[in-house]
Amino acid sequence: MNLRFFINSILLGIGLAMDAFSVSLANGLSEPGMSRRKETAIAGTYAAFQILMPMAGWICVHTIVHLFRAFQKFIPWIALFLLLYIGGKMLADGIRDCRTGKDAAVCEAVETEQKRGLTPAVLVLQGIATSIDALSVGFTIAEYDAAMALTASLLIGAVTYAICAAGVKIGKKFGTKLAGKAQILGGCILILIGLEIFLSGVKF
Repeated sequence: MNLRFFINSILLGIGLAMDAFSVSLANGLSEPGMSRRKETAIAGTYAAFQILMPMAGWICVHTIVHLFRAFQKFIPWIALFLLLYIGGKMLADGIRDCRTGKDAAVCEAVETEQKRGLTPAVLVLQGIATSIDALSVGFTIAEYDAAMALTASLLIGAVTYAICAAGVKIGKKFGTKLAGKAQILGGCILILIGLEIFLSGVKF
């Protein structure tokens, strides 16, 4: 391992973390009052998946490479489905619960509901959707031995954690300013991310 290896791994982590950053931003927007513990859980979940996915890809390259190549074409579709589902639900809830004319008490109740919205199951789905393309990284690090592959994956995870933690904090700040409109904006962001992943990854 040399300096170039570490720099390349960090840059790879930055590139892979962009989708997770955007989703972190959306989560912060939809729940500006979330606790520090929940912020940590969000960033930690995304980082964990960004560690696991490249390693899973590396293992596939060294074991069932032909099956993995066949699975690659479905990655954009899976990410699109997951993020459309999560973002669509967030968008629908925001439109339904924060219609124009509702008073402060109702909006406060909506904010309470939003806090319950990001369940562990939803967080895991978001983690999968934003990291599934990192499976392909297993091919780019195929020449690494197991120790180098694990180190690269850990660096990617560390970068993802830092970027996503910042994303949640930024989202929370603007979410407070946007109030009830935040959940709608967050849902739109997730849908756009899903479309971006799909359009950049699918071959027509």
